Amino acid sequence: MKKAKCFSDSHYPIGEINDKLYSSFTEHLGRSIYSGIYEPGHPDADEDGYRKDVMELVKELNVPVIRYPGGNFVSCYDWHDGIGPKDKRPKRMDYAWASIETNEFGIDEFCRWAKKVGIEPMIAVNLGTGNIKDAGDLVEYCNHPGGTYWSDLRAKNGSPEPYNVKYWCLGNEMEGSWQAGHLSAEDYTKKALEAAKIMKWVDPTIQLVACGSSYEMLPTYLDWDRTMLSELYNQVDYLSTHNYTMNAGQGTTNYVASYKQLDQHIKNSACAIEYVKAKKHCEKDIKICLDEWNVWNFQDIKLDSLDDLQGLTTFEMTSAGRWEIAPPILEEKYSLLDAIVVGGLGITLLNNADVLEIACLAQLINVIAPITTMKNGGIFKQAIYHPFHMLSTYGRGTAMKASTEAPKYHCDFGDLSVVESAVVYNKEKDEVRIFVLNCDQEEEVEFEIELQGYGNKQVKKHLVLSGDDYEARNTFENPDNVVMKELPIEASKNLTVLLPKMSWNVIILGQ
Repeated sequence: MKKAKCFSDSHYPIGEINDKLYSSFTEHLGRSIYSGIYEPGHPDADEDGYRKDVMELVKELNVPVIRYPGGNFVSCYDWHDGIGPKDKRPKRMDYAWASIETNEFGIDEFCRWAKKVGIEPMIAVNLGTGNIKDAGDLVEYCNHPGGTYWSDLRAKNGSPEPYNVKYWCLGNEMEGSWQAGHLSAEDYTKKALEAAKIMKWVDPTIQLVACGSSYEMLPTYLDWDRTMLSELYNQVDYLSTHNYTMNAGQGTTNYVASYKQLDQHIKNSACAIEYVKAKKHCEKDIKICLDEWNVWNFQDIKLDSLDDLQGLTTFEMTSAGRWEIAPPILEEKYSLLDAIVVGGLGITLLNNADVLEIACLAQLINVIAPITTMKNGGIFKQAIYHPFHMLSTYGRGTAMKASTEAPKYHCDFGDLSVVESAVVYNKEKDEVRIFVLNCDQEEEVEFEIELQGYGNKQVKKHLVLSGDDYEARNTFENPDNVVMKELPIEASKNLTVLLPKMSWNVIILGQ
């Protein structure tokens, strides 16, 4: 049997874990909004048309912030279309996803829903086809108390009290040629700077997220960040980046090890920030906002060539035709293997808590999401719901440095330890929580824990995500095919547990 050992000393923290690390994202894409969040006439809808079964699961996840309304969608979106009497709102073509947007759901509906579920909105403004004055007007509509055109219109539309939206994204993936209104780094910087000025003139208390490099495949990767931050550093509070992990084409070994690719991606963004900070002799710190991350296997996107990913063609969906209303697209059916990988990615988030403050699982409902609904029907938790729920539940406190001794294996990311871990100390509960990924596909691993400075601790709980069928999926008919299971604790072994082969584990240590 292979053996691994994890060391952690209470004197060596990585940093405090911000609760916003467990945020999410919902876009006007497919059924994320319509028959996801919002379905008037559904048997479980409330008086405003919000699905109560969805609200219940969102509350269970304890998500602090949700980014809205996009995503690629926002770069063609006119927020004025989604306010006022619903029978007067126009239907529009959504070029991003080749769908029809009815605009029944807009900024008012989202902010009211956010209040009901107890989350903070993070609003993205259109810096693609939109203009900077529209961005300022939207901040006024959301945050100004009253006595001006847009704030009074908000009151007229049913919300006399301001929404007080704190977090604002200056566009979405603006460096990508697939984005409507795509800009060079220089042109984006000019537009974002002017938008930032107006938005903060309206409300100086808001926090701004600047578009950073989204994907490593782009020729402008990191050069974009350097160019943009050289002008915007003192005007913004966060640098965004995105990261999706795909199973296809890389094999199981590399797929499970993809936490390492995310780790390097985050560190690259942190290096770009540090470079500009030093170059400009800035005093303030900018944190990273990983405002899109997840496993995305492109299960219903037809890819003929790289042109499809570079915006030179329109995405073709195998699950829907063009110009439908809320078509069932990008509804990934996540497996046990996908869930284990999501857990591994979560370990990377924790181990970068010193530079990463916000992370948004993309997305929340139906579209590459942990929650799936049936139109006019039920709801179930996808396999990836469970590791995200465990991270949100137990991954709060201080991220601690951990050193792991374990056998190595080789993959495209180099020679890695067969076990990857993250350690969290929760002072309130006086608990040490260890998140552990066992990448060994053949056998279990004996995992020994050595702690210094935490007081007398012993294993109180061991939760695991594992199984023999890595393709097992949850469905409406069988919603519990993939769940976290609690393993018995052997008191005689004290600080040693067995990690099942190919598994993601949560180990709770207390008095």
